[in-house]
Amino acid sequence: MTPRRHRTEHTLDVSARPEVLYDLVADVAAWPAVFGPTVHVQHLERGERAERFRIWATVNGGVSDWTSRRTLDPEGLRITFRQERSRPPIASMGGEWRFEALPHGGTRLVLLHDFAAEGDDPETVKWINEALDRNSAEELRALARVAELGHPVRDMVLTFTDTLEFRGAALDAYAFVHRADLWAQRLPHVSRVRLVEEPPGIQDLEMDTVTADGSAHTTRSVRVCEEPSWIAYKQRVTPRLLLGHSGLWEFASGEGGTTVATARHTVVLDPAAVPEVLGADRTLADARAHVRDALGRNSLATMRHAAAFAEAGTGASA
Repeated sequence: MTPRRHRTEHTLDVSARPEVLYDLVADVAAWPAVFGPTVHVQHLERGERAERFRIWATVNGGVSDWTSRRTLDPEGLRITFRQERSRPPIASMGGEWRFEALPHGGTRLVLLHDFAAEGDDPETVKWINEALDRNSAEELRALARVAELGHPVRDMVLTFTDTLEFRGAALDAYAFVHRADLWAQRLPHVSRVRLVEEPPGIQDLEMDTVTADGSAHTTRSVRVCEEPSWIAYKQRVTPRLLLGHSGLWEFASGEGGTTVATARHTVVLDPAAVPEVLGADRTLADARAHVRDALGRNSLATMRHAAAFAEAGTGASA
């Protein structure tokens, strides 16, 4: 018997233009920094009007992942999506984003879902509806928050990478980053760490760090670990200057037996925090430069220590 399909609709009126909101949703690579529930997105196929990706997100307190296809319609201001591989207890799920211009300015954001639950069990349907209510509301509010800040999105959303090539096993470098519970002993810019890994491959990481200017920050992140290739993370508690921050550590084989480590960051700046954190006369451009320098410096420091660890041949189990 085919499970019954259930439908939900979540809406929010926003003062920003439809095109601004459409662009935010269309850029799925930036979702982990923009949307609270999204942890990581990995593109599998990417075209001008269609794409396929794997996504990790928090769902009712845990981290789940699935593969989706999307069709982009910038002229019609619509984005449709369908899960290619759903995770139990969801049998199937799809939906649509709509960006409807309001008569007196602004946009009505509409997020539609349709889904089927395994066995059409009432408790499972309730669980899915609760997850959709929570995540959809968070996503709509996050879009409104970024779009209504009064600055071009390109000035607030920043992505950058740093790369380091070294001699040593990729698995050992991966192990250094994976064992973040040892960072307070191994990294000079980390003073305290609390790490919980449950289930295997999903980590909850809280740590205190110090930047080059002496500023101390407490951050909390959820991390997805795919041995031996990459570790993605999403900050749940960010420094004052950031509304969102996600990152990715990647480890790949280079030429001549080397390893190439890459650290990628995507951040959403908080314009209101710039005067408080950097000074009354500072601008978003100053904030971009400051964040690029601070995060890049710490990432390179971590990669250099991981490289030294790998080059010493200490072993991935240490």
